[in-house]
Amino acid sequence: MRFDRVFWVVIDSFGVGAEPDCEEYDDIPSLNTALHVIGDRPVPDFLWNHGLGYLVNGTPLSVPATVAKLQELSKGKDSTTGHWEMAGLVLTTPFPTYPNGFPPEIMEEFERRIGRKTLGNFPASGTEIIKQLGEEHVRTGYPIVYTSADSVFQIAAHEDVIPVEELYHMCQIARDLLTGDHAVARVIARPFAGKVGEFYRTPRRHDFSLPPLGHTVLDELVEKNIPVCAVGKIHDLFAGRGMTESIHTESDADGLKVLKELSTSKKSGLIYANLVDSDMVYGHRRNVQGYYENIMMIDQGLKELYQGLTNNDLLIVTADHGNDPTYSKHTDHTREYVPFLAISPRFTESNVLGTIPGYVHEGQTVIDALGVSTNRSWGKNLLKEG
Repeated sequence: MRFDRVFWVVIDSFGVGAEPDCEEYDDIPSLNTALHVIGDRPVPDFLWNHGLGYLVNGTPLSVPATVAKLQELSKGKDSTTGHWEMAGLVLTTPFPTYPNGFPPEIMEEFERRIGRKTLGNFPASGTEIIKQLGEEHVRTGYPIVYTSADSVFQIAAHEDVIPVEELYHMCQIARDLLTGDHAVARVIARPFAGKVGEFYRTPRRHDFSLPPLGHTVLDELVEKNIPVCAVGKIHDLFAGRGMTESIHTESDADGLKVLKELSTSKKSGLIYANLVDSDMVYGHRRNVQGYYENIMMIDQGLKELYQGLTNNDLLIVTADHGNDPTYSKHTDHTREYVPFLAISPRFTESNVLGTIPGYVHEGQTVIDALGVSTNRSWGKNLLKEG
């Protein structure tokens, strides 16, 4: 099937069950983000009817869709790894992580280059670390460096102490420093504001990512003059590569609004969006109710988007990893299968594919759906399976 437009929407962290190797990632087999977020609450009807219900508890599809549960081939459980695999890159070596903080040779050189000492240098929640070290940061002017279970070097600074542009410059210094064995997936600027006891993160976060380590589906589309519009943090995850346009969003509500606007303004190509709040705002903070309410909002937004689509449009809904907010052992991502829901007004029957190894098949499906002729292969077209 060929389509004029593909809307590829990633609900960040909305996994559908622990993968067989989950224990290697400090997770347990009973994890299931979607199942535990929805619980016994009313289901998100658009997603549920188009296959999420089948993936969660075997509920039969009530409308036509192609549905699969995809298993990650890459090593890792972070957003960069997940998105890169969707776009065709399987990582056999995981990005480096720093459960004990960054080594002295990194921190000493970073401090030398920025001309300041730093605070922190340990794994932490972004909201908790500014509670813990924010006052000292304001007093000393030292930026707060921290990491997580992901491959990230994060720098938090109060906007009145270190202006955002200066914070971005520090992040670029760190990005230039972190190469070779220390090539973390992302350096992230985490500006915050407010007064002592009332600090809050501002929306001017910015990611400084490694460029993809190979040719991606996005690169191929751009080379073939197919428009690629990146929405949300897609630009950051691919270091701006493989896209003709990118649109920053400040929330999932904003992202859904942008998608609906693009459905009337974009006539062809790929619209690739990440809805991050489910992960960043609710998953990491283990806020089950907030996560659920956000999913219900996303469900309504996607339903409204779909109502404006035509037979020449394809909507793909997926995720990049899990982040089960009911898991208390840690507050990081969980190693989970992800949903693949392909939906179009053109479909007249459902196709349930079961469990398939590889997020890479999503990228191949997108390439084929847009009718791109290429000598490269990233996997199989899921719309032809079954």
